[in-house]
Amino acid sequence: MDNSKKLSQQINFQSGSVVSKEILNKTTGTITIFAFDKDQGLSEHKAPYDAFVMGIEGSAEITVSGTVNLVKSGESLLMPANSLHSVRALEPFKMLLIMIKS
Repeated sequence: MDNSKKLSQQINFQSGSVVSKEILNKTTGTITIFAFDKDQGLSEHKAPYDAFVMGIEGSAEITVSGTVNLVKSGESLLMPANSLHSVRALEPFKMLLIMIKS
């Protein structure tokens, strides 16, 4: 990763798609950037680790254990391990996801 670039410049939107780019992968966790086109998302699923989301650009609904959360640029959300969660972009949306494995 070019450390001099803004996070929003590390990944581009693709029409009708979700794009991801792993920045760091360590035994203790991962850091990944996602770009969602409008109305794109991730279906409901669980992860065995705590996950921290930071909105970089745009906005999305992130549902965690049945609670809908609006996440906008500059806002964050913690998703506890083993909680059902999903993402739906309300507009083109970029986010940083930090998975904490230990």
